[in-house]
Amino acid sequence: MSSLNQEITLTIDGKEVTVPQGTTILGAAKDLEADIPTICYHEHTTSYGVCRLCVVEVEDARLLQPACVAEAREGMKVHTRNQRVERSRRTILEMLDSAVNLEEAPEIQAQLQDYGADGARFGQGQQRSMPVIDDNPMFVRDYSQCVLCWRCVQVCAEDAQYTYAINFSGRGFDTSINTFFEQSLPESSCVFCGQCVGVCPTGALKPKREWLLEQGQTPDDILQMTPMTRQRRKR
Repeated sequence: MSSLNQEITLTIDGKEVTVPQGTTILGAAKDLEADIPTICYHEHTTSYGVCRLCVVEVEDARLLQPACVAEAREGMKVHTRNQRVERSRRTILEMLDSAVNLEEAPEIQAQLQDYGADGARFGQGQQRSMPVIDDNPMFVRDYSQCVLCWRCVQVCAEDAQYTYAINFSGRGFDTSINTFFEQSLPESSCVFCGQCVGVCPTGALKPKREWLLEQGQTPDDILQMTPMTRQRRKR
């Protein structure tokens, strides 16, 4: 039998599951409808295990394993939610909540509640505070709400658009997503496809019209702002 067609059997939370060789632990868990929380993972982007929220315990392994990239193995015994796993996930969520505005991240808000995470444990004095970047007619960028999940960078690069307009910038707590040389988006290689907005889980990237409505603008006001409307009125 070709290795491409081989299947392996493992145990997740006491239940056996058989999956094709090469399947990740996360993929195997989905076959059992086992709930493993994720942030950086997206089904249409490459997994790199950036956020580590999906960690699980594998028996005989010293460290917790990121389920989105760790490959399922024959005979593996996995625990998706024991005390050790919960403590790790709770800590990650608390650190995010202490540093980032998560008000528009409903999935993460649900995870905070599920794991009893308290962002105040790490203090609220170091929260990200960045001005909203409004430099184009398509969408705005509010990196105060960015959790650095890397989804937007991935779809802008090899996973979808091959535009390479954005990437990580800065180091440590000051790390953010930015254009090369901090150019405005119209000056960059961005083609305004909107795929980065579509994969953002927190509201850090938001369609311009949605943002304007939140700022109190009416639909008529917004329509008058569009370049196409101005061109028609000049004719």
